[in-house]
Amino acid sequence: MAAAGGAGGGGEQPAAGGNRRLKYISLAVLVVQNASLILSIRYVRTLPGERFFATTAVVMAELLKGATCLLLIFLQKQGSVRQFALFLYDAVVVQYVDTLKLAVPSLIYTLQNNLQYVAISNLPAATFQVTYQLKILTTAVFSVLMLRKSLSRLQWVSLLLLFAGVAIVQVEQGQAGGGSSPGAAQQSYAVGLVAVVVSCLSSGFAGVYFEKILKGSSASVWLRNVQLGIFGTLLGLLGMCWAEGAAVAAQGFFHGYSPLVWGVILNQAFGGLLVAVVVKYADNILKGFATSLSIVASTVASMYLFGFRLHPPFALGAGLVIGAVYMYSLPKAGPPLGPRQEPTALLPLGKEPSEPGYPPKLACKEKGS
Repeated sequence: MAAAGGAGGGGEQPAAGGNRRLKYISLAVLVVQNASLILSIRYVRTLPGERFFATTAVVMAELLKGATCLLLIFLQKQGSVRQFALFLYDAVVVQYVDTLKLAVPSLIYTLQNNLQYVAISNLPAATFQVTYQLKILTTAVFSVLMLRKSLSRLQWVSLLLLFAGVAIVQVEQGQAGGGSSPGAAQQSYAVGLVAVVVSCLSSGFAGVYFEKILKGSSASVWLRNVQLGIFGTLLGLLGMCWAEGAAVAAQGFFHGYSPLVWGVILNQAFGGLLVAVVVKYADNILKGFATSLSIVASTVASMYLFGFRLHPPFALGAGLVIGAVYMYSLPKAGPPLGPRQEPTALLPLGKEPSEPGYPPKLACKEKGS
């Protein structure tokens, strides 16, 4: 028995070391993905010359993500076209009520994706990154109102600090005129601010609504993204026709596309998939730390790429937001104040679940990691 115990202990050490390395890799991926998407969108939207149509980029991202998920489902069916077709027919057509439930969150997510382009086009990347953390506050509020979830005192304090930090940043940026980068195209700080606030509200509501309507579902994350992609693509095309239909018809769907623009679209489409794969190795504290690091990375990169000027009030506000994000991710001390049931359904990749501000897990059993 002693020998067996010794053997088991020797096997656990390498496993622990491997998990530690996976956590560090997860941290790096989360930081890079969170910061690079915002910085790359900001960069391509402030380049001189003809701009690409943001609405077409949203549609392309939905198509690429949906196609990837269809391919993964096809591989899960061992390459059988018949099983693949029957599975999709049953899940999408036969169970149409379940599919239609996703129309509302899909509409909100499509709106949110378009608003992010508007916001980042009009706000400095660092300012957007800090302000966008309000999604933690909106998701928490909707979770309490719609799902009757409870928050610890530390989490409530962190939300107050979060709001205070964002408010300080907005006051400082408003006085500085928005901190537009030199040579950038005409921008409206007010438009960007409204867009990011509405995006935060839609993000919070959509994540909580998605959890509420899909509790008890056993569908895979790939299928959910296919169902979301059906509505997301259709709604994205309708939004494109309404907002930029005449311009797209005159100049073409891919007008203004460059390798950099394709890089942004691929980041948006596959970034969420990549995060969902690696995030199972990261706990809430690590995810909060990754979000904080991405704010720092975005701020530093903005100073070099866009001539962003870091003033003391902005540093104070950003510091409060970083601290609040980390505090919110800390585990509750003592027994919970109320029931907090995790969703049994899986959230769409790259979207925010009701654990505010963080990417989803791959499977329900991994929620506790």
